[in-house]
Amino acid sequence: MNWSEKAWAALAHIYEKIVAHPFIGELKGGTLAEEKFAYYIRQDSLYLADFGKLLAVIASQLDEPEHVQTYLGFASEAISVETALHKTLFQKFNVNPAAEKSPSCLFYTSFLHAQVATRTVAVAMAAVLPCFWIYKKVGDYLLESQTPGENKYWDWMDTYGGEAFARSVDKAIKTTDEVAADCPVERRRQMTAASVTAAKMEWLFWDGAYRLERWQI
Repeated sequence: MNWSEKAWAALAHIYEKIVAHPFIGELKGGTLAEEKFAYYIRQDSLYLADFGKLLAVIASQLDEPEHVQTYLGFASEAISVETALHKTLFQKFNVNPAAEKSPSCLFYTSFLHAQVATRTVAVAMAAVLPCFWIYKKVGDYLLESQTPGENKYWDWMDTYGGEAFARSVDKAIKTTDEVAADCPVERRRQMTAASVTAAKMEWLFWDGAYRLERWQI
């Protein structure tokens, strides 16, 4: 069994809680309040700005040229998605570009920065993987029974449920499995723990957007 299969078994219950969250349910039905979606998109853009940088750092720590190119490609894609958000969804949903990171967004990005800065590259890869993995599965879930263009959130859903993103996710899983194969048992355990924590952060991110989370002081 590959590392990724064991890791998914450890975090699958978190994914189930994510798709059961009202943010996802209302997004799928097209009934999510635009204010909540705008909040989410702003936080996503802030997250992606950090995520792209972290992927580039991971690329610099890898040994295999193919792996390096894969993560540099991921970093470029993250920047492209962030740019696309600004050009399209920010204007469409009247997103406030000056909004600061929410507590959940800061918590999540700080966790990832800590993994990249203080842990091995294998653990760092495992920590960033749920962002690919869970978004692809959520995107597929959201696109079930959808008619293109009918849901006002279709453009966003299609980004993460499309074939191009699927190829990136498959590549991320494959690359992480290849690195994990050379790791001792304890290192693989650390990788799984990092993925599980990141999956929990994904749930917090959706939940924070649904609650329009604000700093209290």
